[in-house]
Amino acid sequence: MRRRLYGILERSAVDEPLVHAVHIGLILLIVINVTAVVLESVPAIRHDYRTLFIAIETVSGVVFTVEYALRLWCAPEYPPWHAMSPLRARLRWLISPQSLIDFLAIVPFYAAYWDAGGLRAFLLLRLFRFFKLARYSPGLTSLMDAIHAERRALIACGVILLGAVLIAASAMNLVERDAQPDKFGTIPEAMYWAIVTLTTVGYGDVVPITGLGRAIAGITAVMGLVMLALPVGIIASAFAREIHRRDFVVTWSMVARVPLFSDLDATEVASVMQRLRSQSCSPGELIVRKGDEAHSMYLIASGDVDVMLPHEPLRLGTGDFFGEASILHRRRRSVTVKAATACRLLVLDADDLHQLMEANPAMSAHIHDVMRKRGEERAV
Repeated sequence: MRRRLYGILERSAVDEPLVHAVHIGLILLIVINVTAVVLESVPAIRHDYRTLFIAIETVSGVVFTVEYALRLWCAPEYPPWHAMSPLRARLRWLISPQSLIDFLAIVPFYAAYWDAGGLRAFLLLRLFRFFKLARYSPGLTSLMDAIHAERRALIACGVILLGAVLIAASAMNLVERDAQPDKFGTIPEAMYWAIVTLTTVGYGDVVPITGLGRAIAGITAVMGLVMLALPVGIIASAFAREIHRRDFVVTWSMVARVPLFSDLDATEVASVMQRLRSQSCSPGELIVRKGDEAHSMYLIASGDVDVMLPHEPLRLGTGDFFGEASILHRRRRSVTVKAATACRLLVLDADDLHQLMEANPAMSAHIHDVMRKRGEERAV
């Protein structure tokens, strides 16, 4: 039961109607909650629909509490924590970032039973429920992955921006402190102007009045455009690369369901996840065509595909893989493969396949064994 609940909550079987319904329901509940918090800030609406808001908060609090308890119970099923005791796995889950967001999302429900007038600011924690969408949204997950991947470059941009603020503030303090001692008399006071100017906001409440000060302000404003373009460009390119790499989130549970990776430890699975990209196919869609160049191997995360052999199609299902022979033999595709049902595929590029096979002899032996058996079946 625990494994089944884990599969539903973590969406390991994305083609199951029950899994789809649970996740769509949770997403709708989060959206309704955030909308209710926003509308409740309007006094007239809060007075007219008070009962509705109470009902939404009650249902949400109960559902999110049950979800939190079930995720805590299912924590030992998380593949990297299989070797841990159930208690230790649950403690690890409790301190994970997504667990903390889930906890902050249910706290306001119980805080409402105390003096609501003294806890109004605390009850705004209900807006933390918006961040629960990151678990259900591949786009948000890809954005966080992109930011994490470029964290060193973003930190470098932050250091450069801080240096630009200090230089601009120091220069303006030197030039304008006699003309405007109340605004540029010290470097900390001038830093406010520097930050506002570098971020291109320009409130206009603090402006230089000397000619040299205006020249420095113009240079600072141009520097601000360049400084803001750096992190925006870094994040945009990384996000686009992440989106092109996967059209749905490759999770631990998806990789763990593929028998080819069943003998890998947590570190090796994490390495494999970084190499995989994903592909969704609708029924009847061609995946590979006979005679095409072979660039990738495909692993079936869910659904079925048909390998179009001369006499009759060969049906492959979840956990199977195909396309490896053409890569290893360095030849063109020998058969056409198309989706028999709606399916999700994990795609492994040729270079990554060779590297994995060299690093893991057991995986290499399994692939060659499957190739040998398929050759015997075709011969028969």
